[in-house]
Amino acid sequence: AFPGNINSDGVVRHDLQHAVIARYVRIVPLDWNGEGHIGLRIEVYGCSYWADVINFDGHVVLPYRFRNKKMKTLKDVIALKFKTSESEGVILHGEGQQGDYITLELKKAKLVFSLNLGINQLGPIYGHTSVTTGSLLDDHHWHSVVIERQGRSINLTLDRGAQHFRTNGEFDYLDLDYEITFGGIPFSGKPSSSSRKNFKGCMESINYNGINITDLARRKKLEPSNVGNLSFSCVEPYTVPVFFNATSYLEVPGRLHQDLFSVSFQFRTWNPNGLLLFSQFADNLGTVEIDLTESKVAVHINVTQTKMSQIDISSG
Repeated sequence: AFPGNINSDGVVRHDLQHAVIARYVRIVPLDWNGEGHIGLRIEVYGCSYWADVINFDGHVVLPYRFRNKKMKTLKDVIALKFKTSESEGVILHGEGQQGDYITLELKKAKLVFSLNLGINQLGPIYGHTSVTTGSLLDDHHWHSVVIERQGRSINLTLDRGAQHFRTNGEFDYLDLDYEITFGGIPFSGKPSSSSRKNFKGCMESINYNGINITDLARRKKLEPSNVGNLSFSCVEPYTVPVFFNATSYLEVPGRLHQDLFSVSFQFRTWNPNGLLLFSQFADNLGTVEIDLTESKVAVHINVTQTKMSQIDISSG
């Protein structure tokens, strides 16, 4: 049992004498202050952890080039961890001239793994295999991915959740040419390379068939693309959360003489209803309101001096 704070701002720190290894931490309140007010904010600090981290800026691509210009494998093991706030981005990609390819990417904050072990007379679609796993992976938390392939048999593991499947087609070997890239697809002039976004975020402990890619990159044994920057510390987004109760609100000054109204924010709540934002346009031209109505986000734009007097949009 640990005594906690007695006011809203005081910090009470407790250092454990022995290390504890756990997946979950459960907090059981035993008592609260004499005024009857209940409140708890807690942070848990872990032990020191060292790993090679690469920060991708959304432009740079990191290639691992094969010594013999071709890589023909019956078995592959690829492992890495990633952290991002973006819902789209190519994590790794490799392809060959015989129609083979392997791609791991984020689409709509889900992880999509695509594989083709080659073309036969029926064309490339027959051998194409795609599997989707996970959701909300743009939460800026670390996620672990392991791809294990033995011929046409695949194990895909995301954060301890494993999927087992077999690829389409009739081939067992993955034939790749020149390189496998991490963080995006090198621009080749093909429509597929320009339409897919590069990965923006952090990766650590990238291992391709026993080769430590992050260590090679740190020791400058790999040459990143000359577009963008590659750094070896994970850049954390700077955010300040604000807590609102039933009566509090935050008021900020508007911008005069601007035709553009733009706002973005993240929120979380247990309440199904509530006002998120309200703004009145200058010169009594109207109002904009964003609120929660029965757990849906609704936007109401009321413009007084046009024929289309009100716009209502609901989502989520």
